[in-house]
Amino acid sequence: MTTTMLRRLHSRLGRVLSPAHLCTRSQSSATAGGLYEINLDRRKLKTPGGKLFTVPNEALAIAVATEWDAQRDTLKFYTMHLSTLCNTALDNPTQRNKDQMITAALKFLETDTVCYRVDEPNALVELQKNEWDPVLHWMEKRYDVTIGSSSSILGPEIPNATKDTFRQHLTSYNFWSLTGLEYVITQLKSVVLSMGMIDRHLTVEQAVLLSRLEEEYQIGFWGNVEWAHDYDMYELRARTAAGALFVHLASESSTVKRKLMQD
Repeated sequence: MTTTMLRRLHSRLGRVLSPAHLCTRSQSSATAGGLYEINLDRRKLKTPGGKLFTVPNEALAIAVATEWDAQRDTLKFYTMHLSTLCNTALDNPTQRNKDQMITAALKFLETDTVCYRVDEPNALVELQKNEWDPVLHWMEKRYDVTIGSSSSILGPEIPNATKDTFRQHLTSYNFWSLTGLEYVITQLKSVVLSMGMIDRHLTVEQAVLLSRLEEEYQIGFWGNVEWAHDYDMYELRARTAAGALFVHLASESSTVKRKLMQD
């Protein structure tokens, strides 16, 4: 990235992103390419584990820099979801490899939100069928798998062939993208909704609403607790959106289109 381009970015993104604040750091591995550092006031960011804060591509670097630039008098780390995900990927606090992360993600398939159905009241039964079935059927068709649903406390029995298909698909994700995907899955409690969103079949708003379907039904029946339910929903949207963005930006193909930086 040239100094001129960085100056243009600085005019848009403010104090965080500048020739002194976003630095390319060469890496010895030819296949990995360059890493990007985020510097604040000429000081290098570090992870909670003490590692140098670096990201794998320019697109993610700009997104993280923008997140930092949005902070004002008080740093609100609980709103900095992209930075938190980067720290998790860098420090890897649980010391897991890709296979272990994929196994953990697929465990959610066995307890997937859209696969567990109620058998009463009838209104909720119909709501789940009308709202969840189309997404579930799309997922089965998209990946040529069988998932199914059940009102049994044990849930549906997911065929091994389905798990194998998803495992093979997830191996195409890099470690950083898997970090983001697992984060999204834990937010929505659903592999189906998460994959539907990552594949752009669902919007963030749709995925979040579908993950809260029973709760929204209860709110409609019993009424809303002032502020509380709305706050929870907006927080879930923010975390889910950040996770989905992280998955896409952390992919190896993420690049910045230079035409967006023209004066």
